[in-house]
Amino acid sequence: MTSHSERHERALHVIPGGVNSPVRAFKSVGGSPVFIDSAKGPYLYDADGREYIDFVLSWGPMILGHAHPAVVAAVQKAAEKGLSFGASTEGETVIAERICGLLPSIEKVRLVCSGTEATMSAVRLARGYTGREKIIKFRGCYHGHGDSFLVQAGSGALTFGNPSSPGVTRGAAQDTLIAEFNDLASVKKLFAENPDSISAIIVEPVVGNMGVLVPEPGFLQGLRELCDGKKTLLILDEVMTGFRVSIQGAQGLFGINPDLTTLGKIVGGGMPLAAYGGRADILDMLSPIGPVYQAGTLSGNPLAVAAGLATLTEIAKPGFYERLEVLSSRWESDLRSAFSGSSLPVTINRVGSMMTVFFSEKPVRDYDSAVACDTALFGRFFQACLKEGLYLAPSQFEAGFLSVTHDESVLARVAEATRRAVRTL
Repeated sequence: MTSHSERHERALHVIPGGVNSPVRAFKSVGGSPVFIDSAKGPYLYDADGREYIDFVLSWGPMILGHAHPAVVAAVQKAAEKGLSFGASTEGETVIAERICGLLPSIEKVRLVCSGTEATMSAVRLARGYTGREKIIKFRGCYHGHGDSFLVQAGSGALTFGNPSSPGVTRGAAQDTLIAEFNDLASVKKLFAENPDSISAIIVEPVVGNMGVLVPEPGFLQGLRELCDGKKTLLILDEVMTGFRVSIQGAQGLFGINPDLTTLGKIVGGGMPLAAYGGRADILDMLSPIGPVYQAGTLSGNPLAVAAGLATLTEIAKPGFYERLEVLSSRWESDLRSAFSGSSLPVTINRVGSMMTVFFSEKPVRDYDSAVACDTALFGRFFQACLKEGLYLAPSQFEAGFLSVTHDESVLARVAEATRRAVRTL
């Protein structure tokens, strides 16, 4: 029988690092990546047939669980008509209407294929609309692999960023300003140092790429007020939180009205679909009616649209998010209970059905407190959970997710498995 390590070794010969997205390589937790063959509900099944309870959920999209019957049926029906046309379909209009109906801040929306496309396009649109070149992002927030986003502050200095990836030009880095999450003073400083040159602030309203970080009271509202005062656009990157933390995303949960929103993951039901939208006067700057160019051969792909529409239909049913919150609250409570008798340094952050266990004694609220966590201890916890059949995100700095198929019987199994895993640490 072929082992996971042998499968990975084979992949290494033809795929850089043996993976098509870096975090899949298990580099930060050790061992060889697990090769998945299938999934159903809350479960993954690897290439050897072993079952895992999944808390990655394709990095968030599978809020209904894997292979939901309504989503599968919608994709099958769409596939029978053809996989792609390179022409307009009515489904694109229907899902656009659905998105605009669910998120009041979005008056018009453009469909794309990935979260990176959405964020890159939103920033380009903001620059085109304002006539300004610089953006503000927050240290440790991830908005895809666009050049403008692969920038970090040097030594924590809130100045022009330096490229954090080869291939990112110094010019791109100099147009990206770095602030600190949950620190309005750092944002005000950048505005003071760069008057009338900042086109937009882009932020994950609930950070999911340093683990789950929660916005402190007044932080998001403060960003909105600063943008209003400086005639700067506020972009909420809801690729992860959109339709995840509530039916209206984080903007509905926290009462924030952004100028632009980026969506991904759940909006496509697990298929390659994303979107960016916002005020009509801003979106009307896009080609073919405006001067800001953005295009995509597979944008609005009919299979992805079908999966997205089926998912949005299911999550809009009465009681869906109330049920998800009950399950998520129990998940958190069980995790806290599993660690309660140990001396391990643990902090747990949760917003809705997103949660991270940090191995830290101190609150985790920003980049510095996140990177201070004990990543080696997390790696041991990850491997202990994996042995118990729990599939967690293979990094301390990623969110865990729950679906409505993680019901009480599944969570009871999770609680027992987690307690056994913690006892081995």
